[in-house]
Amino acid sequence: MSITIVISILIGILSGYFFLSPGIANSCETFISIALAVLIFSVGIDISSNKDLVKNLKEKGFRLFLIPISIILGSLTGGYISGLFFNLDYNVSLSISSGFGWYSLSGIILSKLANAEIGTISFISNVFRELIAVISIPFVAKYFNAYSAIAPAGATSMDTTLPIISKATNSEVAIVAFCNGVILSGLVPILVPFFYSL
Repeated sequence: MSITIVISILIGILSGYFFLSPGIANSCETFISIALAVLIFSVGIDISSNKDLVKNLKEKGFRLFLIPISIILGSLTGGYISGLFFNLDYNVSLSISSGFGWYSLSGIILSKLANAEIGTISFISNVFRELIAVISIPFVAKYFNAYSAIAPAGATSMDTTLPIISKATNSEVAIVAFCNGVILSGLVPILVPFFYSL
């Protein structure tokens, strides 16, 4: 599945660059939104077909929150270490990494709080996080614990990467991924300004 995703991305990039006019490329946003809605709808159907799912999730209890907590700690640690390599202030690197893949919001917040350069760095780093997630989720799901496949996705596990997680794992992991995405997405507008203000 990873190879299919990489090939699709490359074909899309080449098509957009060489063959499609800017007007057609810009109108793809509507198509992407519709396709994403259909994919998430199909994930919802798959989840609802598992009658024991809610019971299984209730049995996990607080352990469900360990996934977003671990993702937050891992993202912040990685962001801090990356900041050391790129000579970024710790508050900037932590605020960028607390975008958790939600590139549009974190980029806008940091453009307003800092400047356009920091906002652009945040945007690009979170775009790359999502691209890496799209490519790595099937590999992580196959060779590691299925729940580990949620980690690369970050906040995107509730929307853009949810269909990939669902296909690579199962409906139980998909619902945990959705919950993880909701939690992280809710924390992005809180944590990005918080860490920048340190």
